Amino acid sequence: MPFGEQPAYLRVAGDLRRKIADGTLPPRTRLPSQARIRAEYGVSDTVALEARKVLMAEGLVEGRSGSGTYVRERPVPRRVIRTGYRPAGEVGPFRQEQADERVSGTWESHSDQEEAGPAIAERLRIKEGERVMRTRYLFRIDGEPSMLSTSWEPLAITGRTPVMLPEEGPLGGRGVVERMAAIDIVVDNVVEEVGARPGMAEEMLVLGGVPGHTVLVIERTYRAGGRPVETADVIVPADRHHAVYHLPVR
Repeated sequence: MPFGEQPAYLRVAGDLRRKIADGTLPPRTRLPSQARIRAEYGVSDTVALEARKVLMAEGLVEGRSGSGTYVRERPVPRRVIRTGYRPAGEVGPFRQEQADERVSGTWESHSDQEEAGPAIAERLRIKEGERVMRTRYLFRIDGEPSMLSTSWEPLAITGRTPVMLPEEGPLGGRGVVERMAAIDIVVDNVVEEVGARPGMAEEMLVLGGVPGHTVLVIERTYRAGGRPVETADVIVPADRHHAVYHLPVR
């Protein structure tokens, strides 16, 4: 195929994508049927099917059982604002994960102990198999699932202390910095790495998306004098969120 020439299914998908973008095919509109695409563009059934698959993979359309394929509502992305500043007396993991003060939300969590696998052991700089406290969070905005987070803390640090369970005890629900300070550990820096990958089926089932659609993964690690005291994965659908960083100049 000559350079710059697109396969037929991509040309069809591109034209349908343009119609979705300019409002010719507005949200909740049924996508033209396979027969209509075949007739309108002069392509085969295979090409029409592949073009539809492209739009579904991009999250522009969704299939409804027994009804057809429809243009999806395009959500207005929320800003996940990341900042090194945390006010004294910060309350709640939602503020820890989502620092936009204009956003209010709720969350549910569950903590249990487990042995650190190779990846988490490396991030926490502990030996594989050492015990950690894993806490899973589901965050909601206006009642709608918005964000998943899983954190791990070495029990060699928090075990048998008042802050062993992040959401229970006298400092339950407080941020990592405040909880660690209560056991005389001074957190002095945090490192975040942002990546993207296809969302796993179980994640998208909870977040209300389509398996395979892109999610942002913010890998965050709190450190005290270079020693990791907590690491977490924050997961948000990429089509619904922008990661915005506010970094102080020293």
